[in-house]
Amino acid sequence: MMAHTFPGIRRAAIAVGVGILSFGVLGTVAALWPNPLFIRMTPAGGWEIALLSLQSVLLGLYAAIWRPTCSIRTAGAGGLLNFLGIACPVCNKILLLLFGANALMTYYEPLRLYLAVLGVLLTAFVLAREWMLRSSERSKDVAALGGAVTEGR
Repeated sequence: MMAHTFPGIRRAAIAVGVGILSFGVLGTVAALWPNPLFIRMTPAGGWEIALLSLQSVLLGLYAAIWRPTCSIRTAGAGGLLNFLGIACPVCNKILLLLFGANALMTYYEPLRLYLAVLGVLLTAFVLAREWMLRSSERSKDVAALGGAVTEGR
């Protein structure tokens, strides 16, 4: 019953929690700051942290407006693209095995931040679409409720 009493507070708590969790986990795994778990082989610039921050805010907002028919795969793809864009290119063992260090540094490194931006844009698109769908559902519910109230008179 408490969840229905304060839905705004609950959604805000979900947004803040998911945002902080995604910032901490993705930033630590990408080794954007020194940590005992992962060591970054290439230096991180300011853009990586800014793009991670923006992605974390978008993921938090997306989690707060989650609907049962949401497009979670597209949001997940945006998060994955952002992570691949902010992560160290030679620290990713899968990419390193597939392409080799020379190919990664020659071809992938210059495009890495564009990949992170693409991930942010994809997540922003999904968030905007889900927001519009949720708003249209609410307006339909209000219209249906209003019709039921006027018919009952």
